[in-house]
Amino acid sequence: MTPTHSPHAHAPATVSRVMATVILALVPATLFGFWLYGLPAVFLWAVALVSAVAGEAFAVKLMGRPVGPALMDGSALLTAWLLALSLPPWAPWWIAALGSFFAVVIVKQVFGGLGQNVFNPAMAARVMLLISFPVEMTAWVGDHPLTAPGTPGLMEALGVTFNSLQVDGMASATVLGHIKTEASRGIGLEQALGSFFSTGGGGVDMGNMVWGLRPGSLGETGAALLLLGGVALMAKRIITWHAPVAMLLGVALPALIASTLAPASFAGPMLHILSGGVVLGAFFIITDPVTSPNTAMGQFVFGLGCGLLTWIIRTWGGYPEGVAFAVMIMNAAVPVIDRYVKPRIYGRDRKGRALFVEQAK
Repeated sequence: MTPTHSPHAHAPATVSRVMATVILALVPATLFGFWLYGLPAVFLWAVALVSAVAGEAFAVKLMGRPVGPALMDGSALLTAWLLALSLPPWAPWWIAALGSFFAVVIVKQVFGGLGQNVFNPAMAARVMLLISFPVEMTAWVGDHPLTAPGTPGLMEALGVTFNSLQVDGMASATVLGHIKTEASRGIGLEQALGSFFSTGGGGVDMGNMVWGLRPGSLGETGAALLLLGGVALMAKRIITWHAPVAMLLGVALPALIASTLAPASFAGPMLHILSGGVVLGAFFIITDPVTSPNTAMGQFVFGLGCGLLTWIIRTWGGYPEGVAFAVMIMNAAVPVIDRYVKPRIYGRDRKGRALFVEQAK
């Protein structure tokens, strides 16, 4: 027997097991995205994963560390997976390759590797791509299921992904982008939504939006499946409810108030939650333990800030989507949140004062 210091509690969870569980929770929404957008989306996702693994191996080898253990933890795969789900499904291959390399090498490894990065790598890469390549990052397509006529076959899909081949009649716009574009032309919300649901969205209605049948990023449209995966993660105790619920409230509450006071100018809460990457961000992005606060109350504040900033950027910002920007801003605020929202020490109040004073005998 070798005496050791406490604590002696052991848990079966490891980094690789946690990463694998999160990836498994993303599989339903990912498969739905593959079905909805066809083979070009599959090829884009594969390029993102291969580039992330190559970038991780390159950075670790450059630092003189063993490559195998670094790749086996699964963090590079999860980062690339999340980035791929946030990209336009028919984006050219170099968008996915550059984004994954930037996320893994610059945002994670340069800061010290797993557990040391300040910003969420997937969201930082998306912001970099959006600012640097706005045309490619806003080139959306309508839903074209694998079984639908006119969907690109194998060779045509390879042309879309690797040669930037444009297929006529498949360009579309997201509902948030359409509203923002129409608002810049002085067109009101009701008229903008009417034109999107009738023609601009290819016949999309609110019912189809619930099921994800709309233009958008590869994995963000399947909100119901993402919600299912998030609930599974909470059931497995991989994440807690504090940050996801707070982010949904941070988006929904101001949208509800604004749309009630001025329904002709502000979209309602359901449109905001079902559009863009709110559900993906709430359950799979802001719950990253590295770039979020340590306490439950801190995570609630963090999620609330992410949701509120998302709504503000969508409403008054220059970009129609604000999840990635909001997450990065709140990532920078995590040290401040951790400083002022601390866990209570057993036997003491929030300010550190003793709750019970033992009587001297």
